[in-house]
Amino acid sequence: MHKILFATSEVHPLIKTGGLADVSASLPQALKNSGHDVRIILPAYPEALTQLEELEKHTEIETDFGSVSLVQSRLPGTDVPVYLVAAAGLFDRPGNPYLDTTGKPWTDNAERFYRFAQAVTAVSLNKASLEWRPDILHCNDWQTGMVPVLLSTYKNRPATIFTIHNLAYQGLFDYETFHSLKIPEKFWHPDALEYFGQFSFIKGGLIFADYITTVSPGYAQEIQTEAYGCGLNGLLKSRHENLFGILNGIDEATWNPAIDSLITIPYTASSIEYKPVNTSSLRQIFALPNKPAFPLIGMIGRLVEQKGIDLFLDALPELVKLPLQFVLLGAGEAKFEKALREWSSRHPDKLSTRIGYDEGLAHRIEAGADMFLMPSRFEPCGLNQMYSMRYATIPIVRRVGGLGDTVIDSNPQSLATDTATGIVFEDASAKALIQAVQRALKLYEDEPLWRQLQKNGMHKDFSWQHSARQYLEVYRLATASTARKSA
Repeated sequence: MHKILFATSEVHPLIKTGGLADVSASLPQALKNSGHDVRIILPAYPEALTQLEELEKHTEIETDFGSVSLVQSRLPGTDVPVYLVAAAGLFDRPGNPYLDTTGKPWTDNAERFYRFAQAVTAVSLNKASLEWRPDILHCNDWQTGMVPVLLSTYKNRPATIFTIHNLAYQGLFDYETFHSLKIPEKFWHPDALEYFGQFSFIKGGLIFADYITTVSPGYAQEIQTEAYGCGLNGLLKSRHENLFGILNGIDEATWNPAIDSLITIPYTASSIEYKPVNTSSLRQIFALPNKPAFPLIGMIGRLVEQKGIDLFLDALPELVKLPLQFVLLGAGEAKFEKALREWSSRHPDKLSTRIGYDEGLAHRIEAGADMFLMPSRFEPCGLNQMYSMRYATIPIVRRVGGLGDTVIDSNPQSLATDTATGIVFEDASAKALIQAVQRALKLYEDEPLWRQLQKNGMHKDFSWQHSARQYLEVYRLATASTARKSA
C-alpha cells in the first residue's frame, strides 16, 4: 500500500477553473478504491472552506514568511482526507484562485504558491504534527512546481511525481521575485529555475521531480516538439525516459446519463430514444426555436485561443448558413465574449450563448446536444469529448493531444467495423472546421448509422481504473528510484 499526498491548487467540488479540479477529485478516489492511503492538500480558499464540514485544525507550519495553518476535512461525498493550507492575506480572498477581478494574475501569486509549496514540503517530511508521512508526493501543474525543488535538498524524502495538465501555464516571474522569496541563489541557473531571464515554477517540477507525467500519450509526444513545447521541449526531450503520458479518466458516477439527476430525463444505450427530450429541454433553456430536424451542437469551455474559439468565430459566417443550431457555455477573453454575444444577437435562431460556467447546465448540454465541438489548437487531454461519448453526443474534434487519443474518426474503415465514435479534423483552420461539421451533418442524415455512432461512444471505457493502474506503475518506478538514491 502506498501513502500518497496529492498536491493541487484546485479540486472539484471545492474549487474549479478547469479539468485539473476534476482530475484532482477523481484520481485520488480511484487510488483510494484500490486500497491506497491517499490524502489531498490544497490552499484554503473561502469557497472551499464553506463547503466542508467538521473542519479540524491541526497545526501551525512555519514558512519563510510567517506561519500558515493546516486544517483537515474530507472531500465531500468521499472518504478521502483533505488538508487545507490557510495563510492570512494570501488565500482568504474571493473569486478566481489565480486572477483578480480584472482578469489579471494576482500580483502576489509567486508568494502565495511558494508558501503553499513550503507547507506541502513540511507535510511531506512529517513536520506538520500529523504523524503521517507519504512515500509518494504527486504534484500538479506550476502552482506545485516548487515542492520537488524544496524536497531535493533532503535525502530521506518521498518520491516525487509532477503532472503537467497544461504546459502553457508556467508560473513565470522576474528575478526580483525570485530574490524576494529567499530561494537559494544556486537555483538561479538554466539547469534549475532560470528560464530566459525569468523564474519558472513549472521548470522546478520538470527538473527536480523523479518522474513526470502528462494527461495523454499524444500530449506527452507533442510537448517534446517545438510546436507544442512552449520553450521547454528540449528539457522534456532530455527527460523522455522519465516522462509518461497517462490518459485522464472520467468520473463515471458523476457523468452517467443513466443516473444523472441534473438532466431532464435519464437514458442508456438501449434507451437513446429518450435523448431528444433532453434536446428539446436544452433548446428551451437557451431560447432557441424548436427545430428537431436541425442537429444541436454544444460547446463548453474557456473562451481562449487554445480552445480554438477564434477558429469557430471565423467559421461562423458559413456555419450559420447550415441547417443546425449552437449552444455555448463559457467565459474567457473579453473580445471573444463580445463577439459571441453579437453573433447570438444577430442569429438568435441559430446561436445562443451563456457567459460563465454552470455545472448543471454543462450536464444538460452534454445530454441535450446532438454533437459537441472542440476545435482546440492544443488540448493536453480534454474531458468533454469523453463526457460527450458517454452521453451519445458525437464529438467533432481536432487531432491534437488527448482528443486524437480518444476519438476515432468516422472513415470508411471505422464505419465498416463499428469502431467510429466521432469526427476528427487535422488543420487549425476555419475551412477544416466547416468541412468537419459538414461531414457530421451528412452522417446525421443517416439515422441508423448515427445511432450506431452513438452506441459506439457510449460503450467506450473511460473509467479511472485503467489510468489509476498506470499511475501506480509510475509510483512503483519512482519509489524504487528514490530508494536507490537514498541508499
